[in-house]
Amino acid sequence: MIDQSGVRVRDEIEIAFVADEAATIPVFAQLARTVVNEILRGRLAPGQRLPSSRRLAAQWAVHRNTVLSALDELAAEGWVETRAGAGCWVSTTLPERPPPRGGARGGASAPGFAAEPGFAMGEPLWQALATMPPSRPGAYFMAGGQPDLRLLPREMLSRAWRRAVRDAGSKVLSYGDPRGALRLRRAVASWCAARRDLAVGAREVMITRGSQGALDLLSRAFLRPGEHVAVEALGYGPAWVSLRAAGATLWPVAVDDQGLDVEALEALARKRTLRAVYVTPHHQYPTMVTLSASRRLRLLDLARRHGLLVIEDDYDHEFHHEGRAVMPLASADAHGHVVYVGTFSKIVAPGLRVGFVVAPEPVIARLAQWRRAVDRQGDLTVETALAELLEEGALQAHARRMQKVYGQRRTALRDALGAHLAGVVEAHPTAGGMALWAEVSPKYDVERWSAASAEAGVIFATARRFAFDQRPRPFVRLGFAPLDPGELVACVKTMKRCLNEARV
Repeated sequence: MIDQSGVRVRDEIEIAFVADEAATIPVFAQLARTVVNEILRGRLAPGQRLPSSRRLAAQWAVHRNTVLSALDELAAEGWVETRAGAGCWVSTTLPERPPPRGGARGGASAPGFAAEPGFAMGEPLWQALATMPPSRPGAYFMAGGQPDLRLLPREMLSRAWRRAVRDAGSKVLSYGDPRGALRLRRAVASWCAARRDLAVGAREVMITRGSQGALDLLSRAFLRPGEHVAVEALGYGPAWVSLRAAGATLWPVAVDDQGLDVEALEALARKRTLRAVYVTPHHQYPTMVTLSASRRLRLLDLARRHGLLVIEDDYDHEFHHEGRAVMPLASADAHGHVVYVGTFSKIVAPGLRVGFVVAPEPVIARLAQWRRAVDRQGDLTVETALAELLEEGALQAHARRMQKVYGQRRTALRDALGAHLAGVVEAHPTAGGMALWAEVSPKYDVERWSAASAEAGVIFATARRFAFDQRPRPFVRLGFAPLDPGELVACVKTMKRCLNEARV
């Protein structure tokens, strides 16, 4: 049938839903995920009208306000569109998606994942990253995404570490599984199921030396010298180092206000035989934008058609300040192409060096082979301590506290920029993260401004540091997480005093 607007629609569909009372996410979020899953399965097509909120409330036996909250969530993520007086529709910008074939995510059929590792490493090709000015006592560091270590519950962490040594004894002080402590892998699997919509078990989790350790292992295990890998043109330099060290040839793909340009990626895939793509879809690094729903589906479909390995780096998932966090690409991956990388560095502390990989079991097995050759295993004492904190909910509670604190600091920095640097710096609207991405007026040389500010004690990063081509651009990245509101105001005032030295 065709509606009055000329859009082809199907007959009204029944969407089954039963609330999980034991789930840690609210019912409206469960409803939203149900609708997303129906879109991914192909039961709901682009342009298809959803039943009315009253009908959905009756179908699902929930209050209408709960349904409206779910629809608001879906609209914010780009899955649906609302039309005044006409109801709610599946977004017309989403690509047509055939129902997934095969079944469970991953499986041994995932392309090339179960093959022999192939230890031919090739000549490492290291790229010198643009360096930041050295920090000095009294300087404010706004360049990175470090958490505020002053707020780390050190006593809680040290007690858990002592209990791990006391109770586990030789088990944590001896050789162990290269995949990581089983207790932590189980805890991470449960955490990812509850907070990231990743239905995985311990066999699909590997604990690594931070996210950087995960990227290094993935590069070693799945890339051969000369293979082509796509990366974001503004992106995370240390990941490029790991990819190049494995001998990969990197190809930059443009990023805009919807994240990675998937059309440009597809054009590249037609010219080059791509092996992998490295992406930061939740909070794109460094611009902090979220990859749109339509591009997420196109990227997954592109990976399926071209047999791409998608390395999804979700480095700060917990710190989403407007609406709910968008679920990972991996949660919608029915064909086993996405390898999900996470870290505890932003929640706890980067010095602990604990990250994790979530992937089909053949991927984890292959990574474990390489782990034995690289550093054998991680720190089982720290891993056991973190497992206890996750099991007790203490780590989750700390993350919630930090999300609130960082949200307040984000507001404080935006207010300070508006009060003291209006007309000079315009922060781009983003929904989450630990930093702001801001455009600088062409009246000022952003590189000279950064250098002058660093000399005055405020260190921030310009776009050049993140650019694949190393060309300057009129943008800066301002990290707010490690500084309290008073310190952020002081930073902005210092930056203002340095403007004269940067005037064009």
